[in-house]
Amino acid sequence: MASHINQGSLKYVQDAIFNSNEAIQPILQCVQVKPLAAQPGGPERFRVVFSDVSNFVQSMLATQVNSVVHEGKLKRGVFVRLKQYQTNTVKNKRQATKLQAAARFGLTQNFRIIIVLDLEVLEELGESDKIGNPQALEFKAEDVQPQSTTISGSNFYGNRPPTTPQQQSVPSKFNANSSTSHANIYPIEAISPYAHKWTIKARCTNKSDIKTWHNKNGEGKLFSVNLLDESGEIRGTGFNDQCDALYEAFQEGGVYYISSPCRVQMAKKQFTNLNNDYELTFERDTQVEKAGEQDGVPQVRFNFTNIGDLQSVEKDTTIDVIGVLKEVSDTSEIVSKTTSKPYSKRELTLVDNTNFSVRLTIWGNSATAFDVMPESVIAFKGVKVSDFGGRSLSLLSSGSMTIDPDIDEAHKLKGWYDAEGKNEPFSSHANMGGAMGMAGGRMDPVKSILQIKDENLGMSENTDYFTTRGTIVFIKRENTAHEPNFAYPACLSPDCNKKVTEDDGQWRCEKCDKAHPRPEYRYIMSINVSDHTGQIWLNCFDDVGRIIMGMSADQLMELEQNDRPAADNVFQDASCQTFVFKCRAKMDNFQDQQRVRYQVSSASLPNYAAECAKLNDLIKMYNMD
Repeated sequence: MASHINQGSLKYVQDAIFNSNEAIQPILQCVQVKPLAAQPGGPERFRVVFSDVSNFVQSMLATQVNSVVHEGKLKRGVFVRLKQYQTNTVKNKRQATKLQAAARFGLTQNFRIIIVLDLEVLEELGESDKIGNPQALEFKAEDVQPQSTTISGSNFYGNRPPTTPQQQSVPSKFNANSSTSHANIYPIEAISPYAHKWTIKARCTNKSDIKTWHNKNGEGKLFSVNLLDESGEIRGTGFNDQCDALYEAFQEGGVYYISSPCRVQMAKKQFTNLNNDYELTFERDTQVEKAGEQDGVPQVRFNFTNIGDLQSVEKDTTIDVIGVLKEVSDTSEIVSKTTSKPYSKRELTLVDNTNFSVRLTIWGNSATAFDVMPESVIAFKGVKVSDFGGRSLSLLSSGSMTIDPDIDEAHKLKGWYDAEGKNEPFSSHANMGGAMGMAGGRMDPVKSILQIKDENLGMSENTDYFTTRGTIVFIKRENTAHEPNFAYPACLSPDCNKKVTEDDGQWRCEKCDKAHPRPEYRYIMSINVSDHTGQIWLNCFDDVGRIIMGMSADQLMELEQNDRPAADNVFQDASCQTFVFKCRAKMDNFQDQQRVRYQVSSASLPNYAAECAKLNDLIKMYNMD
């Protein structure tokens, strides 16, 4: 077996990258595969040690290669051919801590790590015990400079370009027209915190407005863009100076070269719906150049959810959807009762070949300027799922819509509608649910508190839904500082509900960038519920809180601040009530610890007639006269 291995090739791999020699695709033996400890919300990572008989080297698999481990192909003793890879040098332990996975290697000196982007497991060579006695690959510390280069024998990412003199950096450099040769173009899917020197060629599919914030720590502004190439999408954000320098540089639909230095970090999923574990933050020396060739990059990437599947999508999820425009309502205005500001809206009805329809709301200029004929196909990117009236959709300010897009899904949908869909009836998501044990049209099992814990609901990757009946025995009213914590001050803007902070007598919302004379308090309660099997803590939001307390959070906070005995009576009356709670259980991270969070989606008083009928049916199952 040793004859198949390219002995000494690891030394050549290192030299090839750092001395610009010809790239190779070495055959090596895998001597160890080990999963790395997962970071909260982070991708799964595997550390692999490869040997060329003479030496061994630490490596890490890029996420797109994890499948060879999942399929059981890459394991200890097999032989592989490295097809695409890059190396990184980490200067010291302080820098290593910035690279999460590299830090786990426990290395304190200058070291190199190979990031494997593609490999082939040579199954025809079988498996073998470790061949030879390989030693750790050594190199002179003074020869190491932190850098990254992609090598590909198949030229997928391009070979290393000739070394050019380092240009003097300028803050967030932008060139309107690119005249530079970008030989080493990275695909977006290969961007990670371990790559330091890269250039991507991507299309700007969405650019946000400039958003500002003001708080006790200061003020600032930011904007974000969605960037797309053939391999994937990634979000980029510019703050303050980079916002000023780059906002006008990016135009929706344009193609750009973006070059490091540019910070790569874990994506904040609450701000983006892109399918990428990482996001970019533009830095002082980040370079952006408009590409002279605007073709060859996809226009937009969708991840569609069928209209018929919306009942299984969790509330507040952001999705993409495509459908035939069945109906268009007139533009209407809603006026905020608190700010008296008008908001334009228009409701659309979409259908697809699942024979379901859904109501989708568009806002502002999108609503007033909408001029699309019925029976057109529209693709929406970035719509929010609501459970109002069953299931409905709302186009986010960061979302977009494309009329009659030139994609396979649109052509198939149009063909189906013209052939048969226009004459078929459609089911609606409106008012699907409401009965006990139902949540969003889904039959949820009725569980006792003991069953909830014994069955480990919420401990898996998926959200678990259940219904339980219990009596409230305690409502958390104050925090450790004896401050009310059953409600929070919320923004007065429609559909915002974000927490506001007091600043010079005004209540400021960072999301809306508005100041209000007062907040609207909304419930965010923790209640302890008991049944005959045990007790459990449940979390409730405003709708459920109003049902339990019998008044709005604004009213209760007024009593709490001005009439404490009356507030005491409200809490006393709310205790010892029995409700039927529809809940969802999901794993949550709190202060770096994982725990199961039980969230109440709705609460109702028990229907004792229905409960008696159910017990009667159970008795009959035992054939008891």
